Amino acid sequence: MTTQHSPAQRNHSDWASSIIAPAAAGLATACAASALTGVIRGWTWLSYVIVAVVLVACTGLALRSVRAPALVVGLAQLLVLLFLITGMFTEQGILAVIPGPAALTELTEVLTAAGEDIRTGAPPVEPTAPILCLATIGIGLIAVLVDTIAVAVAAPAAAGLVLLCLYAVPASLADEMLPWWTFVLGAATFTVLIAIDSAHRHRRWQGRTGQPDRANTMVSAPAAVVSVALVLGLLAGASFTAIGTVGQLPFDGRGKGSAITGGYALQPFTKLRGLLTDQGNAELFRARGLGRKKELLRAFTLDTYAPNEGWRLAPDPMRAGVAANGPLPRAPGDNSGEASTVQIVPMNWQDVWLPTYGSPREIKGINSKWYYDSISGIVYSERAQRPSTYTLSTSLEEPTREELERARPDNGDIPDIYTSVESVDPKVRALTKEIVRGQSTTFGKATALWQYFTAEGNFVYDTETAAGDDVDTDALTHFLLEGRRGYCSQFASAMAVMLRAEGIAARVAIGFTSGKRVGGYRSITSQDAHAWVEVYFGEKYGWVSFDPTPLEDGRGAVPPYLEQDDPNTDPAEPTEAEPTEETTAPPESPEQPENQDNLDKPGSETLNLAQAPTWVRWSTLFIIFLAGAMTATTVAVARRTSELRRRPAPATPDPERQRLSIARRWLPVATAGGWILSIGLLGWMVSWLLAIALLVIGCVVAAPAMLRENNRGSRLHDITMSRPAAAHAAWRELLDELADRGTPVRESETVRDTANRLAETHDLDEDGRGHLAAVVAVLEQSWYSATGEADADAEFTASFEGLRQALNRSAPLTWRGRLLPTSVLKR
Repeated sequence: MTTQHSPAQRNHSDWASSIIAPAAAGLATACAASALTGVIRGWTWLSYVIVAVVLVACTGLALRSVRAPALVVGLAQLLVLLFLITGMFTEQGILAVIPGPAALTELTEVLTAAGEDIRTGAPPVEPTAPILCLATIGIGLIAVLVDTIAVAVAAPAAAGLVLLCLYAVPASLADEMLPWWTFVLGAATFTVLIAIDSAHRHRRWQGRTGQPDRANTMVSAPAAVVSVALVLGLLAGASFTAIGTVGQLPFDGRGKGSAITGGYALQPFTKLRGLLTDQGNAELFRARGLGRKKELLRAFTLDTYAPNEGWRLAPDPMRAGVAANGPLPRAPGDNSGEASTVQIVPMNWQDVWLPTYGSPREIKGINSKWYYDSISGIVYSERAQRPSTYTLSTSLEEPTREELERARPDNGDIPDIYTSVESVDPKVRALTKEIVRGQSTTFGKATALWQYFTAEGNFVYDTETAAGDDVDTDALTHFLLEGRRGYCSQFASAMAVMLRAEGIAARVAIGFTSGKRVGGYRSITSQDAHAWVEVYFGEKYGWVSFDPTPLEDGRGAVPPYLEQDDPNTDPAEPTEAEPTEETTAPPESPEQPENQDNLDKPGSETLNLAQAPTWVRWSTLFIIFLAGAMTATTVAVARRTSELRRRPAPATPDPERQRLSIARRWLPVATAGGWILSIGLLGWMVSWLLAIALLVIGCVVAAPAMLRENNRGSRLHDITMSRPAAAHAAWRELLDELADRGTPVRESETVRDTANRLAETHDLDEDGRGHLAAVVAVLEQSWYSATGEADADAEFTASFEGLRQALNRSAPLTWRGRLLPTSVLKR
């Protein structure tokens, strides 16, 4: 019996080996890569990407022309991509392109530099060699995956999900929307790819005969798996990188909440109108080393007031600062007192500002692209960065009330911009004079104004501004004389203007309240964003904080120099202890020291699994990508081994047949394990308990299907290699296939009875009935021969594979039959 390939089989081979399919897949990849314009400056990267895509496509085309297995094609494409990367980005490759140990070490350094550029830069980044290397590798791997799915697996529609990732990542990184033409290019070329596939399928439909070819319905399964892979990948990307738009926390220019869900930043201005709405309660920082002190965390300060707009940075360039990753010049008021060590762990923070406590003297753990200006008291960078954990050596000492009362600051020590104020409404000036009447010192006037805002009943803290009826009403005047309701920016803005109206140097500080104590650290979230006033008391005492916002939720703190002036506190009453959340420290006992802040020292707390260290994030991304690659490889190997089984078994052992058969047996189980591990690691980002639950559920759900797949792989391996037990393995596999389709075999039936019932129940086509007859003949020979083994002819394997395909055409397995196979559950 000679096996003839069906028209569908021949057309699939034509599709895989034609020049049109890989060319269309490569073009779609290159055009989708145009989305990188949103994250990389210029067009230098485009030539690298095109070279990588062309090499991948040509490698696949050349190897498929000699009918190389899909697995070999994919590995060869990866190898060629490695040669390209070695030749372009290293100088120590063997024969320039072959990666040796030295070249791999150099390549590792290049990728490390790329990671640093990403961590410290903001899109669009400069096309440096490390960035170009990373882009070439990324697009090259995408090209291999798209080529495999669209050409080898013949599922170009599923390749569209991979191409979508090329838009999802740049779109989440870029500050602005991607150019419209990148979407047009991607959509157009993907349409071409689908159109080519549709034309191919139409030609196949025109040339086919007999029953409809349902083998290609299997494409839906790999497409579904690839869909799940990409969804998990995108979720991981969202969980890991915490990417967002720079410059938006917690409100935009109109005071409205932004739609950021990733990294956060603060805008360099405050507003006197609008709404301050939160966008959840994202944790931004964890601070250790403060003990039970409630310290304000300063991000930056504002020195210029614009009437009816608010405070902002001066339009002039920033003053040249000193590198912040070393000893810093002393700020005004920072004398020879003892320094405190505070460790700050940024959780979701990306900005040009690096928040600090007190008067910093030294910062460790940051790069040389951060600068410090002692006059403004801020640490800044020329480009937005995502800092890693850093440690402050800072002075948290505060002057006493008596010292501030004696202070006579000289405004000539600081730039004039800190005393400049224009266009203040006469009503506001009159109100200011009335409030500070009888006060002659800077501290007396500042305290009187602070009391005016914080006295109970005078003002109300509310995130919704009480806007006036007249849209031309000066916002400051309306807030002070009519609305008397607002949020922190309005209180700080108003007090700072009134101080300057009295000739007192003042500025608005933007940052965060002290947050809440959680175990051994203070947790600072997006809801802790805050504004307050800093008043200059001369070189000896520097800038001193006054927070005029009447907070009532426990986040505010009154410094010692204002405690006896606090209109809301009875000095005779003890101060209420700060509430804590999830405190892990044990309650104090007489035998313990009074200070229970041991857990609050930097580095003293055990890492929580849910914090997701960097290595976990990268490992998860790698495993997800590996699982996706294994999925594509599994589909390709399954197709190739099926093709080999349709051929007559060779008289001598075939090494390729043996290798692919072994891979076909174990790859599905390994792939399932990879996806289960990926899901567990994703759960780890939320909670280790969730990770364990997901792993257990995944294993339980996948166990029946994996047991069935292992049994199938073992039997198909015996059949593929034409082993003596091939006939028995074929019968056992046939029984399980029937059971999974709801057709159990009765014990009283003979082989021929079972065969007849199979053919009738599942409506086998003519080819399927012919293959079934050949298989039954070999089975009967095996059972009734003297040796108990079949003297099978060379085409038994092809007959059994033809029977399996016929059964899949006439009665394809449902998803329930795949996930919960009856052959396993009712055994």
